[in-house]
Amino acid sequence: MLVVAETFGPTWQGEGPSLGRRAGFVRLGRCPLACTWCDTPYTWDWTRFDPSRELTERSAEDVAAEMLALDVPLVVVTGGEPLVQQRHLPPLLRPLREAGIDVEIETAGVLAPSPDVVELVSRFNVSPKLASSGNPLDRRYKPDVLRTFEASGRAAFKFVVTAAAVAADLDEVAAVVDECGLTDVWIMPEGTDATTLTTAARALADDVLGKGWNLTTRLHVMLWGDRRGV
Repeated sequence: MLVVAETFGPTWQGEGPSLGRRAGFVRLGRCPLACTWCDTPYTWDWTRFDPSRELTERSAEDVAAEMLALDVPLVVVTGGEPLVQQRHLPPLLRPLREAGIDVEIETAGVLAPSPDVVELVSRFNVSPKLASSGNPLDRRYKPDVLRTFEASGRAAFKFVVTAAAVAADLDEVAAVVDECGLTDVWIMPEGTDATTLTTAARALADDVLGKGWNLTTRLHVMLWGDRRGV
């Protein structure tokens, strides 16, 4: 059984290397972190949300069947933190891969993936959290875990940069990239409305280009704002 917050699609992958690809989404519940700017707090923040209303238990096979029925080329498993439930992920991932569907898992990079999950995933979108996320260093930064993702050959690393701490955030990204030997690096501005994202992306563009990194926006936010289930 999986603890699920929501499933939806068809839509598009809104972030990172697959931005713009048609996709279905499986959003799982629970997370070991508590980012101050998190836009899915209903998956973990029980001071503001009721888990009995936000989360349901569903069989992995049932969720896989729903995704297969969407007839999309990509399924994104996100959260929360999906790898909290990784022991239960193979029955979801395997039928998707057998059907020729790409699968991406979005993770904060604090839990190492199991070999069977690595085998079934097309890409991990790993989003290490910076100091501006409000999480303590020992909870948000696990260098050995990030090196494990890098060694898998199936990871892109997407860092959220906040408008209030651009220089500090980019310096921290550079330190993490150097220490962990990360190669496929993406920078994404934080924001939940189109104006904020556009302004932030423009402010980041020159520095990100200069460092040889990739820049991603948030397509779903540009189209629909801070709406759930799109």
